[in-house]
Amino acid sequence: MLLVAFWVRFLTFNFMRAHLNDAAWFQHGSYTVFDKRAKDILAGGRMFWIDDSTRTDLIQYPPAFPVWVATIYRVTGQASSFAVQNVQWILDLILTLLLTCGIAFTAYGWRACVATGFLVGLSPLLAIVGASPSADAPTNWFVLGGLWVLLLAARKNKYWLAFAAGLILGVACWVRVNPLYLSVFWGAALFIFMRTGRQKRLVMAAAVVLGALIVISPIVVRNYISFPDFTPLGGTIGANLWEGLGETEFGRQNGFLFGDDLMVERERVRMGLPPEFPIEAMWPDGIKRERERTSESVRFIVRHPLWYSTVMLHRMWGMLKVAGAPLPHYGTAGINVTSKKCLPAERQGGLLAILVNGLGMIQSVSRYALLPLAAFGIWLAAKRNWVATWLLLATVIYYLVPGTAAHTEMRYVVSMHSLLPIFAGVSLATAFERFRMRRVSESSREPRAVATGSYHSIQ
Repeated sequence: MLLVAFWVRFLTFNFMRAHLNDAAWFQHGSYTVFDKRAKDILAGGRMFWIDDSTRTDLIQYPPAFPVWVATIYRVTGQASSFAVQNVQWILDLILTLLLTCGIAFTAYGWRACVATGFLVGLSPLLAIVGASPSADAPTNWFVLGGLWVLLLAARKNKYWLAFAAGLILGVACWVRVNPLYLSVFWGAALFIFMRTGRQKRLVMAAAVVLGALIVISPIVVRNYISFPDFTPLGGTIGANLWEGLGETEFGRQNGFLFGDDLMVERERVRMGLPPEFPIEAMWPDGIKRERERTSESVRFIVRHPLWYSTVMLHRMWGMLKVAGAPLPHYGTAGINVTSKKCLPAERQGGLLAILVNGLGMIQSVSRYALLPLAAFGIWLAAKRNWVATWLLLATVIYYLVPGTAAHTEMRYVVSMHSLLPIFAGVSLATAFERFRMRRVSESSREPRAVATGSYHSIQ
């Protein structure tokens, strides 16, 4: 299992190494923001507090990932995306495999754990996210870690474990804003599906939400103090809503556009700024502009609710479609490793190339099999462990439904794609168990020779 995961990640790492400056594979423009902040921190800048109320660009992303990047720069002595990539792909290989297998083992047993490990190791999407120097992989580590602790809390009925799960999830929100409201879904799943008294269920649900709020609250307080217009944790929900409408033909007909550059250029004209002014998505007046984007988008959605529901369904399918050609605007689901993509020119022939291409073929099969196996596995998993299944499904639903209310990408929902292999693993484990039981049953019905002690039987 570990060898499969290692070679898939290592080969994908080689591919990404050659494409870090290609916007089709990696958003190096967004990484530039983290790089700039990390270098500011190393030069003596503040890691957390914001003194300048005009620097609304500093709330575009939570503060933890720039600190992480600065730490890697300091330790490695190399201030580049390559240094972050070198560190993160190894950590992601170990942590994603450990956490997904741990969740599968805790919820469904060791056979599901083993099957999950192979499916996670083969996943092109998890491999390419892990091999990218972005905030998506570290966020996923904390989401999965919190979920594992939550499963233990539900099994043992321990308030402090539920609280700890919320704390870990809050740390994920310091890295990336996407899991901001996931604690509410976890709390709801605990309250509805735990098999214990109403009061205990309520306390368990409150504990996980409280834990997340305690960790998140310093960022909210900082934003409230630093800026005249209060903003929540940060992020660009208004920009994502606005650009999400620009994904569609109907949205473009009504003035919405897809892409930060097009959106910013439109706002530059509205603000009457000269072409040479260095306007950014969240500067100047980023909070005000975000509210305007949100208001404009929400008004349009409210006028066309049925149409927008079809847009969301299209996005949901885009987030689930890991096989075949990806839908436009949603990013890549990764690559099947091949010798041509992942090996240097001098090694693209011979036995090594054949093995790499064979591994890529296995990846292709696992891609197409994943969703059917996961869909069937949800039913099997619910029969095995009802509470754990709904805790996992609460995470899947969070990323799949409210997570697609605005523009989204495959890398944003990587936590969902870390859980789908667990359900698929339950299907494979169940199939193996039934096959084994059938073989045992057949062997038990086979006639056996009985020694009688006679001359002929001895002969």
